[in-house]
Amino acid sequence: MRRTATPFSLVILGLGVFLLVLAPLLAWYVEPRAQRTPIDTDQTTVFTGTGSYFDTDEIETVDDKKLTITRQVRGDVAESEKSGRAVWDVSTSVDTDKTLPAADPHDSLQWTMERWVTDRRTNKPVHCCEEEPYFEGEAYLKFPFDVQKRSYIWWDNTLGSTVTLKYRGEKRIQGYKGLRFTGTVPATKTGTRLVPGTLVGVEDAGQVLAEEWYSNHGVELVADQRTGRIIYAAIGPRKTLRAPGTKKDAVVLLDSKRIAFTPETQKQQVDLADTDSGLLRTVGRTVPLGAGIVGFLLTAVGAVLVVRGRPHPDTPESSQEPLTM
Repeated sequence: MRRTATPFSLVILGLGVFLLVLAPLLAWYVEPRAQRTPIDTDQTTVFTGTGSYFDTDEIETVDDKKLTITRQVRGDVAESEKSGRAVWDVSTSVDTDKTLPAADPHDSLQWTMERWVTDRRTNKPVHCCEEEPYFEGEAYLKFPFDVQKRSYIWWDNTLGSTVTLKYRGEKRIQGYKGLRFTGTVPATKTGTRLVPGTLVGVEDAGQVLAEEWYSNHGVELVADQRTGRIIYAAIGPRKTLRAPGTKKDAVVLLDSKRIAFTPETQKQQVDLADTDSGLLRTVGRTVPLGAGIVGFLLTAVGAVLVVRGRPHPDTPESSQEPLTM
């Protein structure tokens, strides 16, 4: 008797080998290429808190007022596809109860427009595509993928420079675990502004170039470890004016100990992080592991079936009937 492999055993063996090849392919090739910053993003995040600001109607600084920061991020899909980078346009407005709802961002207490261009894999700045302003660092609107438990260089646009954020352990936001980073910004001169001399205590001058100073009581960011998405953010900005050459603040333009993501924004960011992280985990771990286990079992079973084969009786030449004419 001789044995031949059945079609079923060959199918089982082939499927097992296919899954064994697929498993590392997903983990080592597909997942790294899935870790790319999206180019079609369209998200709005809202910060709220209380503080002081310079009221241009009252011509004085008012205290204990509600402040709202609204940041809208939109991806420029056409420019992103053309350049191969993530090109995001970022609108940030600071509002008081007087300016909300703002029909025009120019009516806000403060409004800025930025163009953020990054490498989609590393999250590092790329200086192209009409980027504005020029920035550096490792983190701003998000952290890189696979966030490490170390210090990161964060870009502070108001400062116009980078700040070191130190790793401070894990923190749960809306029940979701992230990595927490904090830092501060000491008082730093950031520019000048032409104002009436009396505003900054220079009585014998008409207009003076007052110095703009900025500091931050505290920056706290909590990032999803797998995707780098920021699920919680809090800042403590302070902006003041000083008379030229002095070391004392003359006017407080904006000051808040803490302005943080609203609960609604926290939930939105957590939901997005959970979804994106789950997809990467599925592609990079769950499916490869399952494919590897099933592939090993099918390969083993297929190999046994092929070896055993299907019995087929031999037909010796002596048993064959002679041909007759």
